[in-house]
Amino acid sequence: MKFLVTGAAGFIGYYVCQRLCDAGHEVIGLDNLNDYYDVNLKHARLKQLQALESFRFAEMDLADREGMAKLFKDESFNRVIHLAAQAGVRYSLENPFAYVDSNLVGMMTILEGCRQNQVEHLVYASSSSVYGMNTKMPFATSDAVDHPVSLYAATKKSNELMAHSYSHLYNIPTTGLRFFTVYGPWGRPDMAPYLFTKSILDDKPIKVFNHGKMKRDFTFVEDIVEGVIRIQDVVPSRDDSRLMDSPASSKAPYRIYNIGNNEPIELMSFIQAIENAAGKEAIKEYLPMQPGDVPATYADVSDLQQAVGFKPSTSIQDGMDQFVDWFKEFYRY
Repeated sequence: MKFLVTGAAGFIGYYVCQRLCDAGHEVIGLDNLNDYYDVNLKHARLKQLQALESFRFAEMDLADREGMAKLFKDESFNRVIHLAAQAGVRYSLENPFAYVDSNLVGMMTILEGCRQNQVEHLVYASSSSVYGMNTKMPFATSDAVDHPVSLYAATKKSNELMAHSYSHLYNIPTTGLRFFTVYGPWGRPDMAPYLFTKSILDDKPIKVFNHGKMKRDFTFVEDIVEGVIRIQDVVPSRDDSRLMDSPASSKAPYRIYNIGNNEPIELMSFIQAIENAAGKEAIKEYLPMQPGDVPATYADVSDLQQAVGFKPSTSIQDGMDQFVDWFKEFYRY
């Protein structure tokens, strides 16, 4: 099959492209290579992908309506895995229009491409941030998600609503995946694992928000990607008899799943895992909660497990050992 993977030079997109190519599929990887974080890391991922025979790269911005329409028409994709987005909760406080262009206009060009070219399944990245002010744990896809606490979260919730409207109107099968705090080798420089590891190795203090009283459902990247690869083969279908008793399903060919480790980790335990992997103790600077952040995330992944027979299982120490080993090698520590 022929796949379009957006965000191909990004963290999760890089792994998804590799897995699809390894399975014998043809992959067009799209990315605009923006400078939200170190472009050298994106180019390094892309260099690995361009060595694969069945991978081709398209440098393009999702908001380029004409360019995206032409790409879809020329390539006739069977399936689309849409992972590109302007990421980051805190950056959405500084540059909100970047989120509108990438996450809203970008989702629109993807949906229109799928509609005009009979794509058989669109899988797209949502986020655990949509749970916002929810306090019931674990977060379940049957929960209402009407109180986002960041613009980033609001755009991801909007993506789910946009997908539903296209699934309903045009019978396009769509599956949204709410990722929970992904980490691992080749990870993003703006995220805690990278920031903490670099500071510990450089003997600089790390910023511990909410005085360490936070929990995250840290999920190893290969577990996330396994879920993505499996779920793209589970194509939703229209079912007019289905009960409309959950925001995560519909009579339309539309589904939402959580992908998380199903085992939230205290922030201080997470830091301990990095210290163990690095062989050094962190210098800690305790700070209050950041605007737009939430104290805890915890994924109910029972729907995903039922759908594909899989749930993430990599332990935090195993995952951090792999990340720190990669970090030291890549940055020559």
